[in-house]
Amino acid sequence: MNIVCLDMEGVLVPEIWIAFSEATGIPELRRTTRDEPDYDKLMKFRIGILKEHGLGLKEIQQTIAGIDVMPGAKDFLDSLREVTQVIILSDTFEQFAGPLMKKLGMPTIFCNTLEVAENGEITGFRMRVKDSKLATVKALQSIGFDTIASGDSFNDLAMIKASKAGFLFRSTEQIKRDHPELPAFEEYDELLAAIKAAL
Repeated sequence: MNIVCLDMEGVLVPEIWIAFSEATGIPELRRTTRDEPDYDKLMKFRIGILKEHGLGLKEIQQTIAGIDVMPGAKDFLDSLREVTQVIILSDTFEQFAGPLMKKLGMPTIFCNTLEVAENGEITGFRMRVKDSKLATVKALQSIGFDTIASGDSFNDLAMIKASKAGFLFRSTEQIKRDHPELPAFEEYDELLAAIKAAL
C-alpha cells in the first residue's frame, strides 16, 4: 500500500513568510527553510522580528487570506488523490493552513501549532514531533505503507530519502546540485507522472 507525502509551501502554495515579508516590507522575513536548514533557529528569528515590529497572528492571517494556491496545484492534487492516498506534511502551523486547505479541497495535513498570547502576539511554537516529516514517514512505514515523498526545501530531504521514491519539486539550484541523485521536476504533470510510475 502506498501513501504520498507532500510538502505544502513551495509545492502547493506560495511561501507564506515571503508573502508576509512583501506585505509588510520587512525583508528579513523572506528567509525560509530553503535558506535555513535549522527550523528551530528560523522560527525563533521570525518571532523576534515580529515582536520588534509589533506584528502578530492577525496580521499574518490577513496576508494568508489573500494568498491563492499555485496555478495547477488543486488539479494536480485532485488527480493524485484519485489514484492514491495523500498526506501533506508541513512545518507550517494550524493557524496558517486552514484557509489554504479549503482552497485545495481539504486534503489531510499534519503540521504544527503556534503559541499565541491573548493580544495576538506569537510567543512561541510547538512542533508536533521532532523531525516531524521524517518521523511521520517512518511511522507510516511501520504500519505497512510504502511512502513516496516530494518537497522543495532542506527540511524535506530526510523524508524524500527515506521513502520508496522521492522527488524534488521547484527546488533551489543549490539543493539540486547537492543532491543530483534525486529526480527534480518543475511542472505538476511531470511530478504526477513520476509518482504514478512509482506507485
